[in-house]
Amino acid sequence: MGILDAILGFLKGPLNDFAWMYTFLPCAIAGGLFLTIRCGGVQFAHFGHAMKNTVGKMFQKQEAGEGAVTPMQAVTTALSATVGTGNIVGTSQAIALGGYGAVFWLWLAALVGMVTKYSEIVLAIKYRERDKKGDWVGGPMYYISKGLGQNWKWLAALYAGLAALACFGIGNMSQVNSITGSIIGAFAAFTTVSAGMEITLKWIMGIVLAVLVAVILLGGIKRIGAVTEKLIPFMSVFYILFTVIVIGAHWRGIGNAFGLIFSTAFTPQAMFGATTGIVLKQTVIWGLRRSAFSNEAGLGSAAIAHAAADTKGPVNQGLYGIFEVFIDTIVICSLTSLTIICSGVEIGFGVKPGSEL
Repeated sequence: MGILDAILGFLKGPLNDFAWMYTFLPCAIAGGLFLTIRCGGVQFAHFGHAMKNTVGKMFQKQEAGEGAVTPMQAVTTALSATVGTGNIVGTSQAIALGGYGAVFWLWLAALVGMVTKYSEIVLAIKYRERDKKGDWVGGPMYYISKGLGQNWKWLAALYAGLAALACFGIGNMSQVNSITGSIIGAFAAFTTVSAGMEITLKWIMGIVLAVLVAVILLGGIKRIGAVTEKLIPFMSVFYILFTVIVIGAHWRGIGNAFGLIFSTAFTPQAMFGATTGIVLKQTVIWGLRRSAFSNEAGLGSAAIAHAAADTKGPVNQGLYGIFEVFIDTIVICSLTSLTIICSGVEIGFGVKPGSEL
């Protein structure tokens, strides 16, 4: 048990910090800047066109061919992994661990993340293929092996293996933990939750969620797309509505909220002081980390969902990547941040919170 604890401590400590600080974040930012220049700043120059051809067509009837989903279903499938956990938990964690200034770096990462997500989706559509069942399949493992050549198949296999493992830690485990934490918190608001009752609730929620997810997944890509197409817009609209209500009730604090975000983006201790332990490095890291967690730009996982879209071409679907990052991070994460700051909720800086914040 001591050996296992030592391994987990290393993975969660030095290795985790090294992976984020010195590998993923530099590559994500440098790659995003390169793609911005290489693609002519598509996320800025053609932002209006992207919105017109994505959200502007959201309520138009869309149909998909055999083994595919509609472009909008591909978007909602990708967003289903981040809207909620990525926006609520991720944003609250960024503020708690990096201070208010982390929101600025979250925005900055999203601006370059738009073109990164756009490029990932374009490549996923360009290099996708039909599997034995006739369904469209694609993603980083496909465009690495087919786009870079046979000599890079090892990298495609490595990505596929690591992505499968990451689904448990980054996605499923954190999402289920946040859901059960919210349910237990709701019970605790009305009654005393004993240790036994907490364990029982966790088991019940785990079984219920497993059954619901199984029913959806076993129906294939068509059922996944059909469910997310109905659930995600409904969930997003209601969440946006409720955050706007809270912000509206504290509208006098909006200016101060933006002031806190920008004033502490480069000098966090000017606001929090040395006692919180929040320094510029932490502000930058947590802003960039939570942005990646929120919109998945650079992770490649969303491209797998988009590869199944019945679309006119790679660029057409790539525009949905710009829309996806914009609505996910720039809109929803910003509203979450303003809700937290404007409402004056007490934050334990330096303490990693869950969805209960």
